Amino acid sequence: MNRNVLPKRVVAATALAALALAGCSKNSDAGGSGANGGGKLSGSVVSDGSSTVAPLTAAAQSIFNEQQADVKVTVGTSGTGGGFEKFCKKETDISNASRPIKDKEKAACDAAGVKYTELQVANDALTVVVSKENNWVDCLTADQLKKIWEPGSKVNSWNQVDPKFPAEPLKLFGPGTDSGTFDYFTAEINGEEGKSRTDYTPSENDNLLVQGVAGTKGGLGYFGFSYFEENADKLKALKIDGGDGCVAPSLDTASNGSYKPLARPLFVYVNNKSLTDKPQVKGFVEFYAQNIDEIIKEAKFVPLNAEQKTKLTSAVETAKQG
Repeated sequence: MNRNVLPKRVVAATALAALALAGCSKNSDAGGSGANGGGKLSGSVVSDGSSTVAPLTAAAQSIFNEQQADVKVTVGTSGTGGGFEKFCKKETDISNASRPIKDKEKAACDAAGVKYTELQVANDALTVVVSKENNWVDCLTADQLKKIWEPGSKVNSWNQVDPKFPAEPLKLFGPGTDSGTFDYFTAEINGEEGKSRTDYTPSENDNLLVQGVAGTKGGLGYFGFSYFEENADKLKALKIDGGDGCVAPSLDTASNGSYKPLARPLFVYVNNKSLTDKPQVKGFVEFYAQNIDEIIKEAKFVPLNAEQKTKLTSAVETAKQG
């Protein structure tokens, strides 16, 4: 099976899984009686949340289904905030997240009696991109990004960013306010989570952001590294100067800490009751953790280091105890 284009397959995989889930009865949620690699499983595993993490969970789904074809894994993309809202209402088993859960989301889960486990499943280099037609900029400083994106910014032309740049209209594309990527970027660049200019084209669908920037000569946007990697033929990734010189986003720079300030951890949150009560969820989560290197490589994410992988394995084992 060819799995070399998984980030683009996430939409198709999600749609197919959703159709399959719609045809499942509630009784199918009980799953089969096997463990990961030790028997046949069936039923549904429902995930939602971050569009950045979605390709990773979709990659896990694709590889897992080669062994457990009767487990239907849905991968929704309502944004990190939207995913936590569903998760804390017990609508999903897994919440994909590009930031840690917030206090108000913890409170919502606590009120609903949802006990969960946080699993870091990858790292990311949040990537700032421009059109391939843009031949005047290769690097922006964190201060220039703030000048562009801060609340109330009136920067609408590239020569307002730097007088050396042309008077090309600047059109911005970025995640919506439910996105963990939005939260992370605004916190790191604007100094306060959620604070941003509002006159830009938002979307929770990163593929739409790709299309918007690629089709606009003066366009600029930001999203997860895997989406840039999948669309490098259409986009140019900018180097970022966080104070120590211009550094390009890459697997190496995100791993070694030199890509500042936009390297970040990525998570999935698992409902502990789903893990203990649904064999198919247990099987999928165990598979996800045990095969994380292959999944990350296939989905083109930044690998976990040895310490992070040990923590992931330990967290899954602890969560299985309830």
